[in-house]
Amino acid sequence: MSDDNETIRKSVGTPAVFAEVYDRHAPAVFRYAIGRVGQSHADDIMSETFLVAFNRRASFDLSVVDARPWLFGIATTLIRKHAQVEARAWKGLFADGAAAVPFDAIAAVGTRIDAEIAVKEIAAALRKMPARDRDALLLYAWSDLDYAGVAEALGIPMGTVRSRLNRARQTLRRASHRASRPEQEVDHGRTDVAAETA
Repeated sequence: MSDDNETIRKSVGTPAVFAEVYDRHAPAVFRYAIGRVGQSHADDIMSETFLVAFNRRASFDLSVVDARPWLFGIATTLIRKHAQVEARAWKGLFADGAAAVPFDAIAAVGTRIDAEIAVKEIAAALRKMPARDRDALLLYAWSDLDYAGVAEALGIPMGTVRSRLNRARQTLRRASHRASRPEQEVDHGRTDVAAETA
């Protein structure tokens, strides 16, 4: 099996050879797309990614051996164009999370409620996160790329990837902290009738 760059080089003259790149990387692109836009749109993103890659194969940097960062970069750009679909997928996270939680015994209800609050806080933080930070985070978490691969996928320096991931982690940490904070009882100036009658 030849490296991606060699396969892509050959495919410029013999287009059918590009099928090797598809066979090699389609499952990973599909998994990434499912995580970003859900099952119903993942096929479209994956298909569009390889169509764009095929059409641009002549401009692929042949000094790069692995085509995954290039493919994930294309997929991320297509996902940005499907922003409304992505927003619906994040909203669906609540329903999926709630449906996946089994009906626990009374003793576990508090834990379940805490988990639901945490999911909502984290999903809200992801929705509000700047797209550039969210893209870097999800490429790193879901595509099995290292910092250099994410940098290549997004066409940015590795230092920028580090900054974006750091900001994203801080945002998620704050959301997680908000979710884990116990609710504070607030004195609204009401008198405690039970205490007065005791």
